[in-house]
Parts: sequence; structure tokens; C-alpha cells
Amino acid sequence: MALVTGIRVSPLFALKSDNRYQCRGQVRSLGGGDSTVLSSESVVVSGASLVGRKEENGSLIEQSNGQLQSRDENRIKDSVLENLELFWDDGYGTKNVEDYFDAAKDIIKPDGGPPRWFCPIDCGRPLKDSPTLLFLPGIDGTGMGLVLHHKALGKAFEVRCLHIPVYDQTPFQALVKLVEDTIRLEHALSPNKPIYLVGESFGGCLALAVAARNPAIDLVLILSNPATSFGRSQLQTLLPILEAMPDGLHVTVPYLLGFIMGDPIKMAMVNIENNLPPTQKIEEFSGNLTAWLLRIPGFTDIFPRETLLWKLKLLKSAASYANSRLHAVKAEVLVLASGKDNMLPSADEAQRLKSSLQDCIVRNFKDNGHTLLLEEDISLLTIIRGTCKYRRSRRHDMVINFIPPSRNEITYAFDQVVGSVRSATGPVMFSTMEDGKIVKGLAGVPDEGPVLLVGYHMLMGIEIYSLVEEFLRKKNILVRGIAHTELLMGSRLESSSSEFSLTDWLKIFGAVPVTAGYLYKLLSTKSHILLYPGGAREALHDKGEEYKLFWPRQQEFVRMAARFEATIVPFGAVGEDDVAELVLDYNDLMKIPIVNDYVTDANRNTIKLRDETSGEVARQELFLPGVLPKIPGRFYYLFGKPIETKGREEFLKDKNNANQLYLQIKSEVERNLNYLIKKREDDPYRSIINRKMYEAIHGTSNDIPAFEP
Repeated sequence: MALVTGIRVSPLFALKSDNRYQCRGQVRSLGGGDSTVLSSESVVVSGASLVGRKEENGSLIEQSNGQLQSRDENRIKDSVLENLELFWDDGYGTKNVEDYFDAAKDIIKPDGGPPRWFCPIDCGRPLKDSPTLLFLPGIDGTGMGLVLHHKALGKAFEVRCLHIPVYDQTPFQALVKLVEDTIRLEHALSPNKPIYLVGESFGGCLALAVAARNPAIDLVLILSNPATSFGRSQLQTLLPILEAMPDGLHVTVPYLLGFIMGDPIKMAMVNIENNLPPTQKIEEFSGNLTAWLLRIPGFTDIFPRETLLWKLKLLKSAASYANSRLHAVKAEVLVLASGKDNMLPSADEAQRLKSSLQDCIVRNFKDNGHTLLLEEDISLLTIIRGTCKYRRSRRHDMVINFIPPSRNEITYAFDQVVGSVRSATGPVMFSTMEDGKIVKGLAGVPDEGPVLLVGYHMLMGIEIYSLVEEFLRKKNILVRGIAHTELLMGSRLESSSSEFSLTDWLKIFGAVPVTAGYLYKLLSTKSHILLYPGGAREALHDKGEEYKLFWPRQQEFVRMAARFEATIVPFGAVGEDDVAELVLDYNDLMKIPIVNDYVTDANRNTIKLRDETSGEVARQELFLPGVLPKIPGRFYYLFGKPIETKGREEFLKDKNNANQLYLQIKSEVERNLNYLIKKREDDPYRSIINRKMYEAIHGTSNDIPAFEP
């Protein structure tokens, strides 16, 4: 079956009639028939026709006079998605590097045209008020480097890709002017939206150059192995070799490029599911790798000899231009750096850029090659959201700009990232019905929000992952956690060696900083909210303090919950003492020379959430305690009887009444903890050995029994 290489031509150029760059793109039909050529007179916006249609050579062509019609524009706006549902399909894993080669083969056919923009049709329809994302390609120039990410990115952005024809020799500064004209027009049309520039390799230099020349425009730069390190790379030595190489030997160059540009293993693993049997995994991997090797000669069409020579000279010019202007870059920058980049010293360059740019963070991918965006386990939209770089306006808001996790993200996070926690602890949940009866499962927790889950924070918060997963799998509800501000937004946690970590995944799953403003917004959106009044003091408690609550003296959430008629569900969770033994707490660490200085320095500039009037909970020092693992026992959760605030707003406006309810909630949490500590003694499957034996007999898909409530 023929590959559909769908291209929507950007309306940007239809609006700017005097633009000298004509928009053209090739569209290949499902049946493999003749290609239809779209020009700047043929415009499709969000998949909808703006004017009329006619048939030509058996193909459907969209016709437009180059102006947006108000009636059609309103119809398009009305059909735009407002939000995405939980478990939405991001399409990641459905395409691999073969699709890149197939798409590149279609688009590189010589047409004599200049560089131009195109909009991939498989990006689909974006969310309402989505910002524009401009993809600036590497030295291949095809603009197809995001082919694995089109569907996901198309939900959150208006995606446009720059295509530089194979034989085009537009100078670097002219390319800068082309991108610059585009962002200036975009900014004029939507001055309150950010504009995203995703630059791969050479495109990274282009993005930095444009940002340096336009400091007043709100730009967000995503740079994948930017070629600003060209002067320190092995590519410089390739230029004289290529110039001296006979034409007959140039056929060997594509094979060289194929292996130094990316990791063949990573590329071949893209669309292989992790839960497949080993034999099937090997079979699919072998097929993918073979297909990839057969397509390597296609590099000859992308990089004819004269083109490759020109591109290397262009790279040198681009790196020099961008490096001389780094001081002028005011934009937000996220650098994605590969640890096994055989073309450029990308890991070292990421550290240099972080120290040279005013607002830059880094994510390292130590096992990936140069073509990072064509390799496995790299979902660009996931990275953008996890690093808090996604926004639709000038200000970042983790509620307004939140996109729920996709099915692939949920599966990956709970299988690959924290799957070992579930496997080791065998979590079991109980809840309390309206009549006070305790049942296994989450039936007693209301489905309709707003719901405030208020409970006890285990050591280092290890109970969170299983709780969130169970609500997703059993109730199709995403619980939004409220976490310490330093954990989510603290600059001291960012370093030049940062990898995409558990902290980033917390943001993907909707965690927000613990502020009154975010609690207000979550309640107003009728969310299920996870709140720990004990905070860091409870999660980083001292020896002998397990299952002891450290709550503020005065209530901090009751009256706000009542304002939104929220249901409050107190809960307890036990099992930390069955998993690890705390051997070095805060007091122990402060007695150790050097270590105490490190802890003190690390906490010197951290955000203080509470003052001394809050009591013992005001101690908010962040540190890593010393623990010894045990043969794992089991995690138990009990959600108490829901407490309604609906109809009690006036009653709870009084601080004394609110405090009484606050103390009742605290008492319920303590009662739940005591109940679980006592009842777990009756669980025949508390030991991991017994649980694994049960799974061996009954299969892992069956819920493991526990004590009778």
C-alpha cells in the first residue's frame, strides 16, 4: 500500500501575497495515482476548504482566492477541539525511519523551487488557540524529520515544516530572512501567542540566529543536537575528503552517513511493543533493521555530491553566525542532546549552550545518536510538556495549558518508569461506601469532581505512583497531585546533565506546585486532587515517625473546598516499613561533616512554603535520606467515607467550624492508618513471595486477593 505523503500548504503565504516564496507540495494518493501539486493558490486550513473545489486529472484540488472567508473561518473555529480526552491517541510508534525515507523520496523530486513551508496532513486538527510550531530541518533539508511525531504535535500545535530542495543553494542569511519574515507575520497575527522553533542540527543554528535577531518576539526554541559545535566536530575533516574524492566513490558516502547520523538499533526499535514475546520482538526488530539498511542508498538522492559539499559549507557558516550572536538570544531554550552522537559533540555542546544562553535547560539522552527524533522512546511532545515548555499564551499555566497523558504515555510510564514499584509492592485499594461499609476497590470514591483526596505521605512519597495508576486503570480518572514547588519548578534541580526523569513525568501526569492559586484552579475545573497537608516534613520524616501525621495547626484547604462544593475523601496508606528501613534521617545527616554542609547549601535558596506558626510541619528541608531495602511487603490504601461540603458553604465560612472539620479529616486519616496496620496482618499475600506464586498460577492480569475488610 502506498504511503500517503499529505501536505497542507500554509495559509501564511496566502495572506502575504507579495511573498516571493511560492508554496508547493506533493500529495500522493492512497491508490498510488498521479501526484497533485498544490500551489499558494490552493490552501487548506485545519483540513477544511476555504472556497470551492474542482476535479483535475481525477484528483481533488482545494481552490482559494488567497483570502480567508469569514463564514468559513467561523465554521473552522467552531470545529476546533477544545481539549483532549484522557488516553487520547498520539500515534507514536505507528511510524518509523522507513516512513521518513519514503516521505523524503516523495518530497525531494527536483522542481527548481526555492525553500518553502508545508503542513503535514497527518498532523490533523490542533486544539483551539494552539501556538505555531516551525520545524527547521537538519542538513537533509527535507523537512520530514518529525514524521514520527506529526500526529502528536498536530494536536498541540499548528505545525509547519521548512523544505529546502536538494539542489537549492540559498545562503544561510537568506534562510534566516525567510524564517524571520515568517515569525514576524505570525507574531503580527497572534501577538499574545508564543512561536515554537524546533531546530534539528543545522536547524538549531538557524533557530538561534533568528531568535538573536528578534529578541522582542516570544519564541520557544527546541534544539535537537544543534550544529553550533560544528567547529569541534569530525565533519570539518570530511569536507576536504569529499572535495578530493572521485565521483565513483561517492556511492559509499550514503552508507557512511547512514551509520553516523543515527543509531540503527534505536531506529529499528521504534514501533516494537515492549510487551511482545522475545521471539516476536526479535523477528520484528530484524525486519525493521533489514528495511532500514535497504533504504540507506536513498541518501544518495538526498545528498548528491555537490549538495553534500554545499551543505557542509552551509553548516560552517551557520555555526559561525549563530555562535557570534548567542548573547542576544532572549528566547526560552530547551536543548536535547544525544550521548552517542557520532557527528557532533552534542553532550558537551549542550553544557556550553546552557552556560552561554540566558534561559536554557537541557535534557540528555545518553543512549541515542544524532538523529534523535527518529529513534525509539523519544516523543517530542512528551518532552516539551514534561519540561514545562508548552503554553498557549505569554504566561505558563499548568492547569490552563495542561494536556492529559495519552494512552502511550500512560502505558510507558507505568510499565517502564515506575512498573517495578507496582510489581514489588502489589498495591491493594479499599474504599468506604456511604453507609460506612468498607469494600475492596475504589467504588466508594465519587466519580464526579471536584474531589479532594487528603492523606498521609509515605517515606519519599512512594505511594503516589500506585494511587494514580489505580485511578487511571479502574476509574478512568486522572488524579492531579499537588507537589512541593522545588520538586516541579526549582531551578536547583536543573543541571547540565539532566535526563528526562521522574520529575518530568510528574508534570506529564498533571502535578502542580502547592499554591493556593493552583488549588483554586483545579477545584474550579472539577478535578480529582491529591493533597498532603504534611508535605515534605511527612515524606522526609525521622526514624520512628512512620505513620505519624505532621499537619499544620490551622486548616489550609477546607474553606476553599467548601467554596467549590468539593467532596473531601480522607485516606491512609501503609507499607513503607515493609519496603525499606530508614537508617539515616535529617538529624543523622546533619551530624556528618561535609554532608551537613551540602544539605544546608542545597536548601539555602529553596522556597519556604510555611513559617514557624505552622508548627513542626514548617521544617521543609529537602534531602535524600539513607535507606536500606527490605524484601518487599505490600502497599495498602483505605479511602474513608466521603465528606460532602455541598450545602455547608455558609457554615464553613466560619474559621472555627472549618477547623473542626479539618480536625475531623485528620482524625479519619489516622483511623484509616490504624485500620490498615492492624488488618494487613491477616493478609496471606502480604509477602512478595506469596504474591509471585499466586501470579505464577493465576496469571499477572488477575487481582491478587487480600484480607477481608
